[in-house]
Amino acid sequence: QVRLVESGGGLAQAGASLSLSCAASGRAFINYDAAWFRQAPGKEREFVAAVSWGGGTILYSEDVRGRFAVSRDNAKYTASLQMNDLRPEDTAVYYCAGHLRTAGTVRRESTQYESWGQGTQVTVSS
Repeated sequence: QVRLVESGGGLAQAGASLSLSCAASGRAFINYDAAWFRQAPGKEREFVAAVSWGGGTILYSEDVRGRFAVSRDNAKYTASLQMNDLRPEDTAVYYCAGHLRTAGTVRRESTQYESWGQGTQVTVSS
């Protein structure tokens, strides 16, 4: 498994932007689908966005579609989440996750991902 470390969280006002980064421990990351999940206090962890290992397939939740953009740089073993037009309901701990996929397509289910970062807090004030 790859080790993943998120960075870039913090405090923002509604309507502002933040960018999250996920750094992987090594070259194996280029074979992993990468996803972002979030968990707000008292709520279950939910899918935010995912990008396939080659970058050709991207998925978003309906809550963030049109506001967030997921990307990856396999030369740097990183994945990123650009968050625009932030809303108070985006407040959560954001997690980067990785899945070494051998078949099928990139998935939204957290159970499909075996590598997880420690999370980074994003707080949006109104």
